[in-house]
Amino acid sequence: MLDLSPAEWTAILLSLRVAVIATLVATPFGIALAWLLARHDFWGKSLLDAMVHLPLVLPPVVTGYLLLLTFGRKGLVGGFLADHLGIVFSFRWTGAALACGVMAFPLLVRPMRLSIEAIDRRLEQAAETLGAAPWKVFFTVTLPLALPGVLAGMVLGFAKAIGEFGATITFVSNIPGETQTISSAIYSLIQTPDGDAAAGRLVIVSIVLALGALIAAEWFARRATARLHGN
Repeated sequence: MLDLSPAEWTAILLSLRVAVIATLVATPFGIALAWLLARHDFWGKSLLDAMVHLPLVLPPVVTGYLLLLTFGRKGLVGGFLADHLGIVFSFRWTGAALACGVMAFPLLVRPMRLSIEAIDRRLEQAAETLGAAPWKVFFTVTLPLALPGVLAGMVLGFAKAIGEFGATITFVSNIPGETQTISSAIYSLIQTPDGDAAAGRLVIVSIVLALGALIAAEWFARRATARLHGN
């Protein structure tokens, strides 16, 4: 039905690759941070929570520029990684994954935190009373009960990563075959003569992917609610 060109397929597959890598790498950090915010009170908690959600309210170009300053070849972190470990983010697909992960992180953490907060703490306390270590309580009680929320957060993060544009194009530019995702490909196509048809095809693909991710996230959220209510 969609007569996609090789260049369009390349952009789609790169977007999926970037979104999957960004989601998988961000998930362990998201779970840890969600648990910290849900289960502990400490000085600076409100500031940490605000920092987590900052990418949602900052202009994406600002986030991309900050990533460039930090992880670029001349950045403090990026220079060290490039010189000592050979890891380069700027103008590479790995940088696109990093930018997408940062932008998707707030949407990934929020459902996880809400899911953990909704768990009855008496279940965790009962496991502790039976002699389970804190790490065992987390992996055998907390995480299984929070799993639908974790999956919902992962799906939302994936959806955000698929559609990310501003931070990505600022940090890694728009290089076909290397950093050109669906969003940046659409941006290029609408600025070229006779590019409307190709842009339209990619728009349809974007809508299908986004709708699928949102429906999946809603399903996982319903599963989490039903599970917590014993249904």
